[in-house]
Amino acid sequence: MTNGDTFVIVGGGMAGAKAAETLREEGFDGRVVLLAEEDVRPYERPPLSKDHLRGEAEEGSIFVHDEGFYDEHDIELRTSATVTELALDASEVELAGGERLRYDRLLLATGSAPKRIPVPGIDLDGVHLLRTVADSDALRAALGDAGRLVVIGAGWIGAEVAASARQMGVDVAMVAPEDAPLERVLGPELGAIYRDVHARHDVELVLGTGVEAIEGDGSVSGVRVTGGRVLEADVVVVGAGAAPRVELAEAAGLRVDDGVFCDDRLRTSAPAVFAAGDIARAPHPLFGVPVRVEHWANALEQGPVAARNMLGHDVAYDRVPYFFSDQYDVGMEYAGHTTGSERVVFRGDPASMEFIAFWLDGGVVAAGMNVNVWDVTDDIQALIRSRAEVDEDALRDPDRPIADLVP
Repeated sequence: MTNGDTFVIVGGGMAGAKAAETLREEGFDGRVVLLAEEDVRPYERPPLSKDHLRGEAEEGSIFVHDEGFYDEHDIELRTSATVTELALDASEVELAGGERLRYDRLLLATGSAPKRIPVPGIDLDGVHLLRTVADSDALRAALGDAGRLVVIGAGWIGAEVAASARQMGVDVAMVAPEDAPLERVLGPELGAIYRDVHARHDVELVLGTGVEAIEGDGSVSGVRVTGGRVLEADVVVVGAGAAPRVELAEAAGLRVDDGVFCDDRLRTSAPAVFAAGDIARAPHPLFGVPVRVEHWANALEQGPVAARNMLGHDVAYDRVPYFFSDQYDVGMEYAGHTTGSERVVFRGDPASMEFIAFWLDGGVVAAGMNVNVWDVTDDIQALIRSRAEVDEDALRDPDRPIADLVP
């Protein structure tokens, strides 16, 4: 790549910011344009439902880079920049207002958007979605005056917001169609553990239940659930999952299939266009299927891989999916990928809240989750990468180092 080339990155989150950083680290001295739709520089999203929401994060700690980083590295960071079209034949992107930017390489890192549930009252004042720092700030202010919060949804956002609100002294009810929090992602056994965690912290769990309407006259006053019961609410948070933002890619004619489909180099169906982060769905050499991951670590690691391949390197993305969550005094790390058909084997007593859960596909570890047990993630990932059959008794034995199970 010559210094006359222009690389455009659409998306000002973690993936886009790390890609821009990597282009400079790799010696690219052409033009780098980073288009961020929000009015702030790139930041990390995990704190938005945790310490930032509670007002405990250090000022500025959520940002990916210091304020001067982009100028110092000659990266054109444009905030409040909305891309309206990808003109692939012309190798241009169009921005709101009509400006067109030509590119030699393009990275799409447009992330995800929270899902809105189709129920009456969704637009009432006091109903919140959580995706941006502005969302988190608005929710924190609302919770400061709230006596009772109803969380709709029991996934990661719902569970973490419920935990943060309880830590802030707000009464909380959680409504979800599943029988346990996080059941869809962790399965019923681990979901039951998190159900007990929230129950111990006095969250009212209204599970196995749908939402009929959000009620109120201008402002929210309650949530009506299946059967007609109304849960009183001053604030409602809808945590019903997220959807990859593929509208630009789809309109441009890129291959879209539960995300923007890529090869293992994160190249899309258009040779000069790459994708990273929440929208990227790419074949994974360990699991034999295309995988799309909506978590911080994936954005952190895919952005640099995409950048290197934009420069002509030949780097496969083969990182083991990883994410973490903190709820109350329960911290966890998860590595791997499951389909829902695996068996769960525990190392340690789940009742103690210090244990490791392994998901076994036959005799092979597909995923592992350590709860309040630390410094084992690298070994768990090595075990997953090995694809080796393991002795189940050894896997259960807390006195047997996990590293010893890796061939």
